[in-house]
Amino acid sequence: MLETALAYRGVPYRFGGDDPASGFDCSGFIRFVLATHAVTVPRTTTEQFQIGRQVGARDVKAGDLVFFSTVAPGASHVGLALSANEFVHAPAASGVVRVERMDASYWQSRFVGARRLFSE
Repeated sequence: MLETALAYRGVPYRFGGDDPASGFDCSGFIRFVLATHAVTVPRTTTEQFQIGRQVGARDVKAGDLVFFSTVAPGASHVGLALSANEFVHAPAASGVVRVERMDASYWQSRFVGARRLFSE
């Protein structure tokens, strides 16, 4: 699943986008990647934040969904953890799918939680 997500690095952001041909928004990217592996999740970040098991910031592992408050209070952005400190996501506006560090000041200050969809 992580390799699938990383294969789409460079795909442009598009609000409401949910496929690599036209671009992704954050939740569309997550939904597309997981669907590629026969995992169905809701379409929106808010809905995705309600599924799975809550995980603390110190317990994030590869494959967890990580959530941030960017444009509205609560979970308004989602990415896929690659490790305890890196995630891949489709950032807004002029962005492209890319990998970032969760300890970067921007992301660290906006982290609101993580969800684990898969049993250990």
